[in-house]
Amino acid sequence: MNRLDRIEETQLRKNIPQFQPGDTVRVHVRIKESETKERLQAFEGVVIARKHGGARETITVRKTSFGVGVERIFPLHATIIDHIDLVKRGRVRRAKLYYLRELRGKAARIRERDTRGRQSNEAQATVAGKSK
Repeated sequence: MNRLDRIEETQLRKNIPQFQPGDTVRVHVRIKESETKERLQAFEGVVIARKHGGARETITVRKTSFGVGVERIFPLHATIIDHIDLVKRGRVRRAKLYYLRELRGKAARIRERDTRGRQSNEAQATVAGKSK
């Protein structure tokens, strides 16, 4: 690992959940209203792209607000992001979901990924770990 990687590693956030394109996330963004006032604003939508890596990694989140598609690009490791909540997991077959921009209504829905088997396996692993 070279010097730049070590410096960049100190700037990475640790509280980012595991998610991928197709998942629905709620990003809580810090909004500065005046010099002293700050508030959190949630932006909930589908992750349609995840780009770059390391400290410069960004996600593109798309939602429909009052019938108009709205996309926002968030730098994952920036200080304006307070935290990210994973709302639901989507089942998709590609890494960039730009085709959702042309779809409207029910056609723009993404099927939900079934995570029941994975949760029961994790529960069995924790029980097996405790019994040892």
